[in-house]
Amino acid sequence: MNKGGVFIVSGPSGSGKDTLLTELFKNHPEIKFSISTITRPMRAGEKEGEKYNFISRESFEQMIAEDYLLEYNSYIGNYYGTPKAPVIKAINEGCDIIIEVDVNGAASIREKLPQAVSIFIMPPSLKELKNRLSGRGTEPEEIINQRMQSALSEIKRATEYDYIVINDDIATAVNDIHSIISSERLKTERQKQIIDEVF
Repeated sequence: MNKGGVFIVSGPSGSGKDTLLTELFKNHPEIKFSISTITRPMRAGEKEGEKYNFISRESFEQMIAEDYLLEYNSYIGNYYGTPKAPVIKAINEGCDIIIEVDVNGAASIREKLPQAVSIFIMPPSLKELKNRLSGRGTEPEEIINQRMQSALSEIKRATEYDYIVINDDIATAVNDIHSIISSERLKTERQKQIIDEVF
């Protein structure tokens, strides 16, 4: 059996990465999703094990101490991280797995899993990005500007990624992501098993 691939997906707030991934998994349920582990309380509408696993701070710190995480960070007093075991399990079972993470987390994962393929989701323009961040226009301009500055700092690091997908049209962008995954499956290094089977 060929090994599975690891695909890192990042993008600033307003890039639409969550929408793209929802569509991708709907159309391609064979692709796995890496569920993050976090210590903040569960919010209304969230379900355990859907996008996050909710654990205590003590349990998370034990995971850090025992090197169970590919990456982690702390935000407003809560830990967020990517468990290593489910990712390795997917690889060994021949499944492709997507890890949605920020630019810093992506850098950490690339250090531990250099074979990982990274995809950056880019908004089509700064004007469109601001429109998306503005939403319904209920937030003050200062907050929107802060979000814009944060997004721009992430966009500046897009060159660290293997691929850039522009999210101008949802269907096209989803197809682009799937095309990247499909082409990576066909690389020689992931097809060595079939060579052995032929011989």
